[in-house]
Amino acid sequence: MHARKAEKECKFWLDRENFDVEEEFAYNLNPKDRREIKKIIFEHFEYIEQQWDEFKKRRQK
Repeated sequence: MHARKAEKECKFWLDRENFDVEEEFAYNLNPKDRREIKKIIFEHFEYIEQQWDEFKKRRQK
């Protein structure tokens, strides 16, 4: 999952099996920003998974 705001940008991988998040990279993010993004991801983890699955299904057609 990618996130961007102004000069800040990051990418996180979702570990579905372990309900975890792994940071791939983060530019211009302080520790508070990272925590906030992870919190948002965890709050919406299932929704993000569902949307990703739907996206993959549409691309396979």
